[in-house]
Amino acid sequence: MPFSFDALRRRPDLEGPDLVAVDAADRLILDESAVARADLPDGALVVIGDTHGALTLASADAGARGIRVHQDELLGERALAANASDVGLDEAFTSLPLDADLLRGARVVLMRLPRSLRALADAAGLIALHAHPEVQVFAGGRIKHMTLAMNEVLREHFDCVDVSHARQKSRVLLARGPRGGATPVPDEAEVDGIRIRAFGGAFAGASIDIGTRLLLAHLPAPRGDEAIDLACGTGVVAAALAVRTPSLHVVACDQSAVAVASARATAAANGVADRVRVDRDDVLGARPDASSSFIALNPPFHAGAALADGLAPRMFADAARVLRPGGELWTVWNSALQYRPALERLVGPTRQVARDRKFTVTVSTKR
Repeated sequence: MPFSFDALRRRPDLEGPDLVAVDAADRLILDESAVARADLPDGALVVIGDTHGALTLASADAGARGIRVHQDELLGERALAANASDVGLDEAFTSLPLDADLLRGARVVLMRLPRSLRALADAAGLIALHAHPEVQVFAGGRIKHMTLAMNEVLREHFDCVDVSHARQKSRVLLARGPRGGATPVPDEAEVDGIRIRAFGGAFAGASIDIGTRLLLAHLPAPRGDEAIDLACGTGVVAAALAVRTPSLHVVACDQSAVAVASARATAAANGVADRVRVDRDDVLGARPDASSSFIALNPPFHAGAALADGLAPRMFADAARVLRPGGELWTVWNSALQYRPALERLVGPTRQVARDRKFTVTVSTKR
């Protein structure tokens, strides 16, 4: 099958009218970078934040090879692989962590602008530190998600930052002249006795969001010697459980690479890295059926910038698969989302444990 934007799919990620695999920002980044990408040697192109493969595969279709790609979300990485297989471009790219090997010697970097300025600073610092001195960075996004502060973040690491004309409510920032390179270090904080570490882009940063705070106030000591922190973010719940119960082993998992790095750093900061294992996983895909008695969950309700009400039920269903009969799923959720019927249907009997002005904590028992 020849490459076509129309053929790109988000699978295995959620799909829907507001959840697309390619948008106007992708197209504008590709058009603005077309001259720079022409005749690049193999291995000179890097793509960061490609949601589901549009930037990578369009570049590969134009002749680029040895493309190095970093996507924070595991589902985006898998969507890229599936889309590449459909058009026979599997061998054109390699997926890598956000580190020196990704960026060493890069001459052109295509990037979807992250919403977090801290995440942008982390990426820009790495590019400036490891890319070719003549690297050109094409960082684009939808105008409604862009701010002037993004220009200033790039100017901290590049001599020249230009701005493209707007097109279809999208814009591209072009950065050249790398300087002031830096390796990312996590932000640090201590809240309620838990040391938190957060790399740029991790949900809630080096803090405890109010939903997680309510959940932590009511979580009991798990029965047995193992628990799961599903959608772990910076690993606050996993670390707190391990600190409270010295005999407990916790599996923390998240599909976000920056969340996994943050959770590992949080576990280490609290001296529980030997009892907290952090996995990058799609929900609980790596866990066997009926293998756990205790799962804690603060489910996300966004897919990128879009609201996605299918995320939490998917997590509830996989938690039910992994729980043993009689096992418990402890969940905190925005009360307006009214998740209790879904929890009752997908997991089992559910009771309210706590509620404040915004959030509800429930415990569901696997039937």
